[in-house]
Amino acid sequence: MTTKQRAYLKSLAMTMNPIFQIGKESVTDENIAAIREALEARELIKINVLKNCEDDPKSVSIALAEHTFSEVVQVIGRKVVLYKEAYEPKNRKIVLPK
Repeated sequence: MTTKQRAYLKSLAMTMNPIFQIGKESVTDENIAAIREALEARELIKINVLKNCEDDPKSVSIALAEHTFSEVVQVIGRKVVLYKEAYEPKNRKIVLPK
């Protein structure tokens, strides 16, 4: 992902609300499955890492990206933004600049 594409995704994510919360159990199989489905449907999602989560947000973002085959767009404070291009070209909602 280029810096221009990352900047574009960050601008889209600024107006989004988090749709998932990672709590004290950190990354679970249920979280991963739900996040995979959301990424396929939306391509870009924001996740909130709660204060009671023992892992830091950067390590949570890396673990989620590895398990969901997505890319970490940014980690700001306790918010994580992930992006995964839709598998089917007709289902793509976000067109990245070249």
